[in-house]
Amino acid sequence: MRFLHSLPFISLAACAHAAEPAPEPQYIFSNPPAAAPEYRIPTSYESAVLGRRILALTPLGTLATVFPDSSRGRQLDGLGGMPLGLLEYVADCEEDGNPTFLAIKIETTFKNVQGGSNISLAQHWTPPYPPDKRIKSTFFDWLFARKDDSKDRVPYSAVNLPRYSLVGYIEKIDPASTEALSSCFVDTHPDAKYWLPGNNIHESEFVRLVVTQIYWIGGFGDRAYIGWIPVEEWKNVTRKEWESVRLPGEKKGWDEWSIDL
Repeated sequence: MRFLHSLPFISLAACAHAAEPAPEPQYIFSNPPAAAPEYRIPTSYESAVLGRRILALTPLGTLATVFPDSSRGRQLDGLGGMPLGLLEYVADCEEDGNPTFLAIKIETTFKNVQGGSNISLAQHWTPPYPPDKRIKSTFFDWLFARKDDSKDRVPYSAVNLPRYSLVGYIEKIDPASTEALSSCFVDTHPDAKYWLPGNNIHESEFVRLVVTQIYWIGGFGDRAYIGWIPVEEWKNVTRKEWESVRLPGEKKGWDEWSIDL
């Protein structure tokens, strides 16, 4: 796949001459026409490859569910139909892009699922290294390489990085796979060994989120794909493909505007 060496950023094309103004971002709300030669936005499949790498490397996510209409247990009155997003351990233990979870049955998230709730998983890429070159807030900052001496709580442009939401449904995994899944899950989350199925603290089981829809935001709309990824593309990505790409910030010395990661 030829795109592997240039993903995930398509450069905004920094000025070749210092006197020329920096180009303004375009196509913020829609992808440019395919015939536009000056732009090269990744395809939905290329984005799926990046997404599968995020899934493999990102151990945390937010599971969103809604409360059932009827009050139950400790649920407060009036919560029926209200959405709830909670942090959850995630592991990529299967080859088809369906995330694996260790479901603790007393958890609100999985109680909501038992009550008939839909569910989605949101994940975003967090680079291990901050960029050497930041996106400047104004043209003059860029032109004169001005530095901001203030401490940056987030040392990168988070909205310029890829993220997605996986929509689907929860499916129990055959208990016969528990041993293999336990090994995979504990490799990602060592403390999870205390809550594996059969523990003496909480009743638990392994489940998968069967992905049916994927909404992807690859970054700024003038250089990244934004939109739905066909589920077939998501599931057809191979390990070899997602292991061959690199996400921004996996290597030191990257530039937020550049394709050279």
